[in-house]
Amino acid sequence: MKTNLGKAAGLLAGILLLVLCMISSILFGAANYDLHTAWISVFHYDEAISEQIIIRTTRVPRACIAAAIGASLAIAGALMQTLTRNPLASPSVLGVNAGATFLVVVAATALSVSSMQVLMWVAFLGAAAAAVIVYILGSLGRDGLTPLKIVLAGAAMTALFSSFTQGILVLNKQGLNTVLFWLTGTIAGRSPDNLLAVLPYMALAWAAAWLISRDMNLLMMGEDAAKGLGQKTIFVKVAAGIIVIVLAGGSVSVAGPIGFIGIVIPHISRFIVGIDHRWVIPYCAVLGAILLILADIGARFIMIPEEMPVGVMTAIIGAPFFIYIARRGLVKS
Repeated sequence: MKTNLGKAAGLLAGILLLVLCMISSILFGAANYDLHTAWISVFHYDEAISEQIIIRTTRVPRACIAAAIGASLAIAGALMQTLTRNPLASPSVLGVNAGATFLVVVAATALSVSSMQVLMWVAFLGAAAAAVIVYILGSLGRDGLTPLKIVLAGAAMTALFSSFTQGILVLNKQGLNTVLFWLTGTIAGRSPDNLLAVLPYMALAWAAAWLISRDMNLLMMGEDAAKGLGQKTIFVKVAAGIIVIVLAGGSVSVAGPIGFIGIVIPHISRFIVGIDHRWVIPYCAVLGAILLILADIGARFIMIPEEMPVGVMTAIIGAPFFIYIARRGLVKS
């Protein structure tokens, strides 16, 4: 798909597939519904009919939440891979999700915080702290930041924050019941208010990611080359870092730590449209949304009538892909 026309056609096809996936998410689950029921539930809502209540208050928000979070994590992963020059970089691998999760768990269990707005800002803070620490650790030494060092730093911080999270939950067993299912990564049981609290910030971050796509193309050529072409690389890196923090932190505050979307989707997008971020970013948004919706639909049917957390499904999909990339020797010191 080399021409812009072909890329645009592929993106349109992806959007149509996304719409079909969202409709499927609304229709299929422990109870299945037809299109007519879904239509009248959305556009002619009657709160006295239980089927319409389920579709309007549960299925539709769930599909929208999955799409928003899948898009956010995929875009964050694409930006991180370019910033770190590391094909394994993603919010889940480099400790960003783990940092956000730790502070959210502290706020929700130890401090009894329940406000979605507060938890969102707590998640942003945790994601930012983790990102800064990983970047500093990965930059230590004479050779500065390298792909291998930042992966090792990310793995270390992920383990550290995960241990802290487990320690908090061991000391607060009552809080464990509150966040246990959320910790595995899930979009089940989330209300529209959960999404509406973070959606404005996510939407701004999506737009900002595309606006800096040309700058990311220059940065991908190498910092020296980018500076030679007049780019102020520090500003581009800071902007991209803020976007990643907003997207990853917002996603964690709503659905918990969902992994591997940020690794898998950027590679698929680049395989389809090449390395131009002007196309990679929108393709990541669409394909990330599709993957998370499909993973959520699959999670409903594996253990009927129970549901598997969607984070488990994405791990099943993403772990082999992660191993494949590592075995190809794409991470070099």
